[in-house]
Amino acid sequence: MKEQLAKIRAEALAALGGVKDSAALEELRVRYLGKKGELTAVLKQMGKLSAQERPTMGALANEVRAAVESAVDSAAKKLEERALELRLQAETVDVTIPGKAPRLGHRHPMDMALDEIKDIFVGMGFTVLDGPEIELASYNFDKLNAEEGHPSRDWSDTFYFDADSRVMLRSQTSPMQVRAMETMDLPIRIIAPGRVYRKDEVDATHSPMFHQVEGMVIDHGVTMADLKGTLNLLVEQLYGAGTKTRFRPHHFPFTEPSCEMDVQCHKCGGAGCPTCKGEGWIELLGAGMIHPKVLEMSGIDPNEWSGWAFGIGLERTAMRRFKIADLRLIFENDVRFLEQF
Repeated sequence: MKEQLAKIRAEALAALGGVKDSAALEELRVRYLGKKGELTAVLKQMGKLSAQERPTMGALANEVRAAVESAVDSAAKKLEERALELRLQAETVDVTIPGKAPRLGHRHPMDMALDEIKDIFVGMGFTVLDGPEIELASYNFDKLNAEEGHPSRDWSDTFYFDADSRVMLRSQTSPMQVRAMETMDLPIRIIAPGRVYRKDEVDATHSPMFHQVEGMVIDHGVTMADLKGTLNLLVEQLYGAGTKTRFRPHHFPFTEPSCEMDVQCHKCGGAGCPTCKGEGWIELLGAGMIHPKVLEMSGIDPNEWSGWAFGIGLERTAMRRFKIADLRLIFENDVRFLEQF
C-alpha cells in the first residue's frame, strides 16, 4: 500500500503540474480525489491492514491527499491568473490607434429652408416670433375677419378640442400677426414660422400637419407694390435670380385686396407634370393688404397705418428649393432620401 500511495502522489503531482485548462484540472481532481478515485480506492483497503500498520498508512494517506489537494488548488490559481492575463491582453485599448469618427447627421432640408427664409427677412429688419400651436378661435379666426360660417371654421377643415369650437390646433400662424399688433409698437415687421394643422388628405403636395411662415408689415404708406417687391426678392434669394412667379387675384378675409403667388414648377419647368398637377405652376403662398377691419380690431387706425401680410408653406418652399418631387418624402424619415442633402 505504501508503494501505491507513493505512486499516486508522484503521478498526480506530475499531471497537475502540466494541466492546461480547467476542464482537464477537474478531470484530474476527480481521478485522484473523487469518490471513485484512485486514492479512495487505496483507502478502502485499510481494513486489510493490521492494527499496527493502520496508523502509519493512515498518516501517509492523509499526507498524499493534502499534497494532491494543494497541487489542485495551486493549478486552479495559476489557471485563473492566466485567464485574467489573457482577458486583459484581449481588452487592452491601444491609445495610439486612430479612433473611429462617429457618424454625424446633418440638418433636415426643412430646417435648411427655414433658416434661409429667416436670414433673408432678418436681413430686411424683420423680427422672428414664435407662438402657441393650441390656439383660441378668437385669434385663429375672429380677429382675422373670418366670421362664423366661414368654410375654414368648419369641423371638416379644422381640428377642434371642444364642442364649442373655441379651442383648436391652429390652422395657420396668422394668430401671431394679431398678437403682434396687440402687443408690439408700430411700425411692425415680423415673420412667424411654425407647425399648423388642417384636415387635408395626404398627397404629393398636402399633409394634415405642415409648416408655415407668416409675415407682416405695418407702417405708413405701405402698398401692394411693396408686398410684390418683397416677395419677389424672397423668391429670387431662395431659388435664384430670374425665378418666374405669377400673382393671381384671390380672396382672404384677413386681406383686401388679396392674391396668391405661384412659382414655376421645378420638376417640369412649366410644361405640366404630376408634381404641379399639370398646371406648370406650384402655389407658394397667399398674401394681400391687411383688411382695415383687422387693423381696427387690434386697435390700429387704418386711416393712418397700412400693411401687408403673407403666409408661405415651408414644405412647398423646401420642395422648390431642393427639387423634391413629393412632399411625403419630407416626413418619411428615409435615410436614403435625407442623406442627399
